[in-house]
Amino acid sequence: MAAVFPRRDAAPLMIDLSLSEAARGKVMVAAKQGKPIPVGWALDKEGRPTTDAQAALEGSMLPVGAASSPKGAMLALVVELLVTALVGAQFGFEASSFFEDAGNRPRIGQAFIVIDPGALTGSASYLDRIEVLVTEMLRDDGVRLPGARRERLRLDAEQKGIDVPDALLT
Repeated sequence: MAAVFPRRDAAPLMIDLSLSEAARGKVMVAAKQGKPIPVGWALDKEGRPTTDAQAALEGSMLPVGAASSPKGAMLALVVELLVTALVGAQFGFEASSFFEDAGNRPRIGQAFIVIDPGALTGSASYLDRIEVLVTEMLRDDGVRLPGARRERLRLDAEQKGIDVPDALLT
């Protein structure tokens, strides 16, 4: 799930998150490296909690917050219905993985909801309200704005390049 909130004279707030407890890509990296994953990230193909990354890839990812409440599962369900049922795409359990050559075509769906703040509160008011919130957030030490780290890393990679671990190249 992703959302972008433009700002007046600064980089937008960019929120991009997996609705599973951890992104499947992290489990794939752990499997390639032969490392375990934390409890609460995934289930094996029998539906049992696992720390074995390879077993997790054969099973399913747990929704965010699944260990503490059903809220993460409900949020994941809302998004699943928006991007599948509304557009006639396959549900997650029906689609094969993007990360495997074998299997059916995933037939994923996407839903884009675009809201013009000018049609609601007005563009100037929207931008003012965003800055009020950002200013208040930044009063607390250690607060990081959504997307700021990713933007910093992107700029750094453009200047210095990136190192790719051997395990990811194979």
